[in-house]
Amino acid sequence: MLIKIAVITISDRAYKGEYEDKSGKKIIELLKDSGLDLEITYDLVPDEKSMIKETILKNMYKDYIFTTGGTGISPRDNTPDVTRELCDMELPGISEMIRFESYKETRNAVFSRGYSGLMGKTMIINFPGSIKAVTLCTNLMIPILEHGKNMIEGGKH
Repeated sequence: MLIKIAVITISDRAYKGEYEDKSGKKIIELLKDSGLDLEITYDLVPDEKSMIKETILKNMYKDYIFTTGGTGISPRDNTPDVTRELCDMELPGISEMIRFESYKETRNAVFSRGYSGLMGKTMIINFPGSIKAVTLCTNLMIPILEHGKNMIEGGKH
């Protein structure tokens, strides 16, 4: 089963070239190592609502969109707000799992506002921006990717 995934890094500093985006690249590395049949695209945008929205909409026909960055409580953390606005249905179980498992690694996970939802037939999942966090989140998602796609396409539970 081919699964189409867009990875979007949301970071002002990485977008400006002040540092290399390592979190988005880590997600891609882990996905490629999963053994699943995947088609992966990548984008890097600043923490600008309009650019986040435009990039998500550009990828609206993928099975999954994984974002990394912009999920906290700083004034420029816009990712969950844009994702929530675009989604037709919330998928709270995914966000709860991510926060629960992340909390085991760092208590600071309680400040994550990461959102997960369905935009049409595309699942959008917000990951935090650190390499440690995206490693955990990606490894949590890999075992359920095929089942999630199958359910969206009307398959049995």
